Amino acid sequence: MSGWDEGAVFYSDQAQFPRGGPGGDPSADLSRHSALRKFKEFLRGFTGPAGDFPYRESLVHNRDHVTVAIEDLDAFDSELSDKIRKSPADYLPLFETAAAEIIASLRSKVAGETGEMEEPVTEDVQIFLSSKENCLSMRSIGADYMSKLVKIAGITIAASRVKAKATHVTLLCKNCRSVRTVPCRPGLGGAIVPRTCDHVPQPGEEPCPLDPWIAVPDKSKYVDLQTLKLQENPEDVPTGELPRNVLLSVDRHLVQTIVPGTRLTVVGIYSVYQASANQKSAVGVKQPYIRVVGLEQSRDANSNGPSNFTLDEEMEFKEFAQRPDAYAKISSMIGPSIYGHPDVKKAIACLLFAGSKKRLPDGVRLRGDIHVLLLGDPSTAKSQFLKFVEKTAPIAVYTSGKGSSAAGLTASVIRDSSSREFFLEGGAMVLADGGVVCIDEFDKMRPEDRVAIHEAMEQQTISIAKAGITTVLNSRTSVLAAANPVAGRYDDLKTAQDNIDLQTTILSRFDLIFIVKDIRMYDQDKRIASHIIKVHASGAAASSKNTDASEGENWLKRYIEYCRVTCKPRLSEKAAEMLQNKYVEIRQKMRQQAHETGRAAAIPITVRQLEAIIRLSESLAKMRLTSVATPEHIEEAFRLFNVSTVDAARSGINEHMNLSPDIANEIKQAEAQIKRRMGIGSHISERRLIDELNRMGLNESIVRRALLIMHQRDEVEYKRERHVIVRKA
Repeated sequence: MSGWDEGAVFYSDQAQFPRGGPGGDPSADLSRHSALRKFKEFLRGFTGPAGDFPYRESLVHNRDHVTVAIEDLDAFDSELSDKIRKSPADYLPLFETAAAEIIASLRSKVAGETGEMEEPVTEDVQIFLSSKENCLSMRSIGADYMSKLVKIAGITIAASRVKAKATHVTLLCKNCRSVRTVPCRPGLGGAIVPRTCDHVPQPGEEPCPLDPWIAVPDKSKYVDLQTLKLQENPEDVPTGELPRNVLLSVDRHLVQTIVPGTRLTVVGIYSVYQASANQKSAVGVKQPYIRVVGLEQSRDANSNGPSNFTLDEEMEFKEFAQRPDAYAKISSMIGPSIYGHPDVKKAIACLLFAGSKKRLPDGVRLRGDIHVLLLGDPSTAKSQFLKFVEKTAPIAVYTSGKGSSAAGLTASVIRDSSSREFFLEGGAMVLADGGVVCIDEFDKMRPEDRVAIHEAMEQQTISIAKAGITTVLNSRTSVLAAANPVAGRYDDLKTAQDNIDLQTTILSRFDLIFIVKDIRMYDQDKRIASHIIKVHASGAAASSKNTDASEGENWLKRYIEYCRVTCKPRLSEKAAEMLQNKYVEIRQKMRQQAHETGRAAAIPITVRQLEAIIRLSESLAKMRLTSVATPEHIEEAFRLFNVSTVDAARSGINEHMNLSPDIANEIKQAEAQIKRRMGIGSHISERRLIDELNRMGLNESIVRRALLIMHQRDEVEYKRERHVIVRKA
């Protein structure tokens, strides 16, 4: 009997609900009327922590929707919030009615057509719920959650077109032309049309038949409705399973706020709808979907809304950033089980932290993401690095070159089975928006698929024009690719061009290109062997310390996230000047090299590389949480750039090309002898040719070099794993 002692009007509820509360539950003492009154009290009188009235204010400012935190409702009246959680379909409409009535009472009266003051028309208000509870996993939602509030997180992979959904259908009787309006169930449900007309026939009039009603579309009321497909976050999918997806229906103000590829946290009502009538399914079996009553886009990597760092964490991060060895410490945390490769680890650290994005006044975007290519021999831990980054980066997608097509990397157009309309599904580059895409076996990709990545790597968008859909999707990702050289191993006798079989267009998009060689040196081999044997032998011991390692991984993940959210460094003036001089100097050296060798470098040094150095120095500054990049950062960025890309551009035979005149003369002689010895089209074993020319007094290394130069000019060809030489025309 709530409200009995308020000294107000006494009323009783029996007439409204003959058997207890709504839903026929006698124990439900909180009836609709008092619920409506309590909702009104809540919206009017709830005070925030600062002593203001948040919901009243927001209703005055925007009249058509208001976002309510379930926690506030809990604090105000726990019974009410429990009702909303248990049977949201019954109580949310009441909440919306309460909000509409409050808006009407907050507004002043308006002058009507006749000049009299009359009440303003109440408009519909949409209520969004938000909650700070933990999300449920998509796999755990089952029949127990039917028509209750659930909260799930995921990534949207498809969005349908906007449809109109009737809220009230106007029906017309075929026989007697009487009209009635029936309400429609919200979400994907339909309207319940009565079987008979309640018109009483006059004598001599024909009675109305069964099912006399026709729907009148023009007179019905509609709201916008859109369906989305939400897929599990890639990090939540168990290994070896396909990711699950669930249908969402959004209406009114939530329509067209979401594009595919967005990470969402959704609060909604778990409900069912009857699948399309033409599929013969069992009568009682229905398709589940979620009717969204509140959603927030995850600004950031972690799926539970905007990133929330505790004060202790922030203090710890800031303290760590002040340490002089912070950079060394971070790079030692990357791939701790991988021996050596210090520069690759530093580069991957830069990739994880990323530079800062810039938006110029004329709308041009400059990317802040760093792309790294690891190119080299088998068994140099390239894929291990990729797997490590996939685990450590806040958002990451791992894909392999042969197993991915252009559509799978960018986006595909799919035809919906039920409505026969086309819609977009984002691929790996779209799903990893704001994170890292790891592409293994980059060289095995088909060239036409590799081209699809060009735009995503530089402009950070993916544009599509297929099947009547023309659109641009965001893909602000870093790319970490691993590739093998043409012959499987890196061949020092060939030039860099012959080893790297990728086009200049894609190479210039990588900020850092590492050539990882498997060098056979006694000391190093010994150290590597002992390291690997240790890892294998102490595997059992390591698993007990494993918790520490995983904590380190988690800590690194949080630190990366924190740096990426809070810090956006820029170049200082000194650094900018120094950078300019260095860039001009590198171009000069490259021009000289091209002039001397007579051929352009395999890896060009262009303005993109200048931007790469800027990004690297920004990410180095970001690791330290400083807001400007200093000359020291530029120095380190240049060092990284020199040991990777510049080194790769210089590698290979070009080092041996500046020969002394004597040697050049000898090589010419050797060429002449080889041509004299071999007719066009003839075969000879390499060993035999070298022995014969040796007897004529020519040095073996000179002969090999001459053969190599002839091979480059396409005058000879190797067969049978380089044992046999064939002279070409």
